[in-house]
Amino acid sequence: MGGNSSSLVGAKRLDGKTAIVTGCNVGIGRETAKDLYKSGARVIMACRDIEKAQAAAKTIEEEVGDQKDVGQLVVKPLNLSSLKSVRDCAADINKNEPTVTFLINNAGVMMTPKGETEDGFETQFGVNHLGHFLFTCLLLPKLIQSAPSRIINVSSAAHQWGKMNFEDLNWKTTDYSARGAYAQSKLANILFTVELARRLQDKGVTAYSLHPGVVKTELGRHMDDTYFRGARRMASIVFAPFFKNPTEGAMTTL
Repeated sequence: MGGNSSSLVGAKRLDGKTAIVTGCNVGIGRETAKDLYKSGARVIMACRDIEKAQAAAKTIEEEVGDQKDVGQLVVKPLNLSSLKSVRDCAADINKNEPTVTFLINNAGVMMTPKGETEDGFETQFGVNHLGHFLFTCLLLPKLIQSAPSRIINVSSAAHQWGKMNFEDLNWKTTDYSARGAYAQSKLANILFTVELARRLQDKGVTAYSLHPGVVKTELGRHMDDTYFRGARRMASIVFAPFFKNPTEGAMTTL
């Protein structure tokens, strides 16, 4: 669909709507932000790397070109591995944005080497779940005020490999598994979404989680640093024809 005037959301216009997309300087998130922008929405690109996000916003504007009735792209700093950054970003939005209609929690890391966030949480659980959990909770009053509104948590079919190890969420005493930690974080996304949907069912806010499909993006870059290297190379050869591109991957979200 590239730079033409077609939109993944079809003919629906989003003029006057504000959408937040986390981690949208590359991949599925970038394509999601681009389509919302083409549909007239004010899109807050909440990203860790501001320079890359600004470059992505410029590229989106260039790709869309002189299409009429586009929205607006606004870059804001959000580092999901820092709860202070999460609080600061949410406070900025709550203060300066009159409404928020869509919150798309798209950012994430996948199968990283063992590590910790700024606050001492296992990296994948901290970034993929806890950062988004806090961000969402802090923005809930704004989302309820803006109803009808929507929360979308980008999860993964990898949740089926996971289990919630509440006794050792941070893998302090358990042998670290990059795959297991990723799966646990994606399972947490889904459990959070289910409970959100239950609590918000009479508030005008709907909550969804999704698996975007197997998409060729930078998300799997850390797999080269783990025992998945050989399997990843084999999969890239055997299954490459079946991988989605980022635009196709964004379709589920949109």
